[in-house]
Order: sequence, then C-alpha cells, then structure tokens
Amino acid sequence: MKQKVHSESSGCSNCEHDHHENHNHAHNHDENHNHDHDHNHDGSGELNLKNEILPLVAILSLYAPGVIFENQLHNTFYSIGEYLLFIPAYLLSGWSVLKTAGRNILKGRVFDETFLMTVATLGAIAIHKLPEAVGVMLFYKIGELFQDIAVSRSRSSIKALLEVRPDYANIQIEGELKKVPPETVNIGDIIVVKPGEKIPLDGEIIDGNSQVDTSALTGESVPRSVRLGETVLAGMINKMGVLSIKVTKLFDDSSIAKIVDLVQNAKSKKAETEKFITKFARYYTPIVVFTSLAVAILPPLFISGATSSEWVYRALILLVISCPCGLVISIPLGYFGGVGGAAKRGILVKGSTFLDTLNAVNTVVFDKTGTLTQGVFKVVEIVPKNGYNEPELLQLAAKVESHSNHPIAQSILKAYGGKIDDSEVRDYEEIAGYGIRAKIDNRVAIAGSDRLLHRENIAHDNCQLEGTVVHLAVDNIYAGYIVIADELKEDARQAIQALKRMGVERTVMLTGDNQAIASRIAQQLGIDAYEAELLPEEKVNAIEKLLSTAGKHGKVAFVGDGINDAPVIARADVGMAMGGLGSDAAIETADIVIMTDAPSKVAEAIQIARKTRTIVWQNIIFALAIKAVFIGLGIFGIATMWEAVFADVGVALLAIFNATRVMK
Repeated sequence: MKQKVHSESSGCSNCEHDHHENHNHAHNHDENHNHDHDHNHDGSGELNLKNEILPLVAILSLYAPGVIFENQLHNTFYSIGEYLLFIPAYLLSGWSVLKTAGRNILKGRVFDETFLMTVATLGAIAIHKLPEAVGVMLFYKIGELFQDIAVSRSRSSIKALLEVRPDYANIQIEGELKKVPPETVNIGDIIVVKPGEKIPLDGEIIDGNSQVDTSALTGESVPRSVRLGETVLAGMINKMGVLSIKVTKLFDDSSIAKIVDLVQNAKSKKAETEKFITKFARYYTPIVVFTSLAVAILPPLFISGATSSEWVYRALILLVISCPCGLVISIPLGYFGGVGGAAKRGILVKGSTFLDTLNAVNTVVFDKTGTLTQGVFKVVEIVPKNGYNEPELLQLAAKVESHSNHPIAQSILKAYGGKIDDSEVRDYEEIAGYGIRAKIDNRVAIAGSDRLLHRENIAHDNCQLEGTVVHLAVDNIYAGYIVIADELKEDARQAIQALKRMGVERTVMLTGDNQAIASRIAQQLGIDAYEAELLPEEKVNAIEKLLSTAGKHGKVAFVGDGINDAPVIARADVGMAMGGLGSDAAIETADIVIMTDAPSKVAEAIQIARKTRTIVWQNIIFALAIKAVFIGLGIFGIATMWEAVFADVGVALLAIFNATRVMK
C-alpha cells in the first residue's frame, strides 16, 4: 500500500497530498444476545412461507371448530372432546415456545417471554380456559410469522447482494469454455463473461470492452463503461460486449463476498437502545412473575369473597399482558430495517450501534481528495526550468513516478503515454510526507512537494503556486514543476447544504492540500472551517481537537476515501468511507461505507438513522403505555385473556408493522 505524499503547493509552507495508508479499524461490541425462536427457513436462511403457513392451517382447522362448538365439546364426558381438539392445537402452536422455555430454564435463564407464556398458558389449561391458552400461542405464532415476513422485507436490499452471487464462471481451458463453480477458479485463470452474465470474480480485463451494471454494489442504475486493463468486480453484470478477464482474487476474497458478509453480520453490532431493552427485560420479567404470584395468592387471603380461581385467572392474564414480546422483537427489527434500508440506498452500515451514534453527530469532517473532489487528476500545465523542455520534464516525472499507484502519479504517467524502461529507474525511495527520490540514468532525481525542495535545500524561484503541484529536481538542480487539476464532485455542495438543513452544527474539511486550494474549495462548498497542509498524523491531531470540542453529547463523523484516511476514520466517533465500487480498504476499515462515492449520502445516512431511532422509540413508548393500561384492567378483572392477547401479540404486531416503515 502506498505511503508517499505529493505536494499541492501554493506557498513555501509545508504541504503535501493525502497519502495512502491501510490501518485496521476494530470495534468491540456486545454479541451475546440471542432471541431464541425456531423459524422455518430454507438452507439460505430465507423465509419459507409455505412451511410457515401449513402448520397454521392445521392449527386453525382444530382451533376454529373448537371455538365454534366450545359448549358442546365442554359438555362431553370429562370434556374429552374439548381436550381432543385444543391440546393438539396448543402443542402445534406452542411447541417452539415450550421447547425454548424448557431449554432456557435448564441453562439458568428462567425469566424471559417464553417462560411467561408457558406459565400463563399452562395455568389457563389448569383452570380449564383452553381456547384462551391456545389463542395466546396461536396469535403469538402468527406474530412470529409477521416478524419473519418483516425481516425478509427488510432483507430485500441485502437479498439483491445475495442474488448477484454468481452461479458459475466460464473458464477458458485449452481453448474451450467450461462452466465451473466460482469457488474453484484460481488467481491467474482466464474467465469469459458474455453479455447478460454476471461477472463471477474480481479481475482485470485482458480483452474486450463493454458496459457493466454496478447497481448491486453501488445502488446506481447508470451503467459504467469498462475497457482493456480496467478492474471489474464480482457482482457486476456485463451488458454488452464479451469480456475476457484475468482473475485477481479468489471468490471468498472478492468484493461481493465481503459486502454480503458485512451486511449479514451487521446485526451483531447492537445499538445501546437494543442493549438497554435486553437489560430491561432481564429485570422486568421477574418483577412481572412475582407480581402475578402476589395477585394470585394475596387477594383470596385478605379480600372477603375472593376466590382462588378468579384471582389465578387474573394473574395469568397479567402474565400474558406483561410479556415483553413487542419490545424484544420490534426494536432489533427496527434497527435491522434501518441497516437494510440504508443498504438499499447504497450505504452499508456495519451495525445498528453506528445508526445510534449518527443520531448524535453534530460535526461532520470531510477529507478533500476523492471525497469532495473527483480524485481524478489531469496534467494541465508543464513548466520546465534550467534548460529542460516540456517533453523532457514530463518524461523525467513519469520515470520518477513509474513505481507509484498514487492518482497524481497515474495522471503523470497517463499524460506521458510512453513506456518506461524499469532498468532506468533504480534506488526508488518514498519519503513519507514529502515525495519520491530515485536514480534516473545514474542521476538523483526527486519529485514531490515544495517542502521537499526546502528539505533538500534546492533553490527555486516560485513558492506561490496554486493547484496540485509536483516539483522536480535532478542532482539538486531545480528542473521545473507540473500542475495537476482535480474537480469537485457534482453533489458536493448539495451534501454540505443538506447537512446544514438537518441541523449539523459544523462542517469541516481536513486536507493535505495547500492553503489556497483548501480556502477556495471551502468557500465554493460553504464549509464552516478547514485545515490544510496536514500530514496524516496531523489529521489525527485535528480530529482529536474536534472530538474534544464536540460537546458531551455531540459526536464527530469523518468521511474519507477509506485508504489514505484510515487512521482518522479509526479515531472518529463514526468513520465513513467512500467505497468506490467496494474498495477492500473501505469495507474493512470504516463503520459506514458509501458505495456510490457520493458525499450527499452522508446526510441521507443521518436521515435514515434519525428515522430509525424515532420508530424504535415510538415502539417502546407505545408498547409500554398499552401494557400499563391493560395491566390495570387485568388486575381489576376488566380485561379477559383475549384482551391480554391483544396487549401482547397485538402490540407486537403493530410494533413490527411500524418498524418496517424505516425501509420506505
């Protein structure tokens, strides 16, 4: 990975272009919470609706006649008719709950929603309230089905990523094409992708040109043109010509595999609200159990005329009403919907905890090159000095830069257009923060920033140059400079305006570019503050200062290109990377990856986070308020088991439906 820095010098001050470093960014998160339910899914984890509905049909075929002919069945010998219909219906509808409750009790986890439902329904059977017992389990099962459907809907954007997983690769073997699984293809193999086919592995085009659909990776519908020598990624769809591609990565290391893994594991990084509800349920449930026990035992002892059967029934109603299913189901679902909704818009969020953090962001910090600007550099001016002419200076620069992958170096090589003889370039050395030194034809040549000239004590006549500038010298004699231009992204100004409309207090730009360029960019975009001519470690210091002034409850988000800004991305409260069609470093480093490279997506990500939080808290307040009302009604004998079913399963269903709104 490249670590060299180039100058964008307008003065004799220290300045350089943002360099590329690859750091790992790790977060530790609570991954211990398991909501244990058995659902019918196929091998891929997708909801199998047929397998869910068939048991419900069987249960209803027993339950409906039982309710309709309840009196007649009750009057059979020892009510055997009633038991023959309702007990099988109870076991079919409640087996997963009973099994989970039993397993949790054996593991020492007694007080959860499955325990409450088990005690309540077995108690209802004991006092001969069979229809109510089956009703609780049946409607809970229906609620689980709706939950699964909602999860499947919220996975729809993720499913788009899963669907682009290629089924086969056309590999060229001894002049013939053979279809093989992508997992069996090795690095260096040649694959052929025909029009309409998915590109199965990451690779470099060695023959052909075409247009590719990148929407599965970026969310963008506009096809992208690709030609000889360009890199294409697994998951893209070839639209036009036949492409021969040399494989550069194994399937498991491909961009699409990493993206799918990223989104599938996003649930493990839980938001603080989710953790709070988990802890809340841990204390809430035993309180409910002991309160219900008191309701069952104490009134018959102290209230004249109170019967045990009546108060036991009220206690069982209280257990069902108090079940926290609506909270423990809908809140994670709300966050998962937020992650899925963001993915649908080309924003990959690595976990719900980052959605929570985004809500508190009051400062958004941007890198310049590749984030607010295109990062596509072009040579616009060549100024030779001391006897050099333009072609000679450009050739010299191309030779010095020939081993660099930096965008500035690539722009010089592209402008030169000729072939470089590697034997002419020796003793290549990158000087971090300054530039490059190499021997060209046995002469020592340097290329880099104005500060490199000062470091080497090389005399030159002009330090006040505006633009991205690469200075060159040979054997300590100044040879001239090359000016390279970069352009703003189309939506850069819109991105800053959107953040201000949303109430973000500060927008800041940190760049290695010079003061003049940074000032011009900040003014054009309406950015509140900027710092220029920063080395990578100075960017970290700058973000530290911003973190210290963000306020107790304020958070700082940093948006960079995911490669050269890795240390700053790691230090910010929320690190956001411009993914650029699935850049490996972006996916591995940042908390949030913007796959479209559009800065306007930053405001959209914050908007999704705010909507997610609003919906989650709506569910919390709604569920607790309804339960409080019905608990009171249940204790005073006004609510029956059917009202209890609504207060439990009905509230859960309404919360689930509300949670799915975040996807829209």
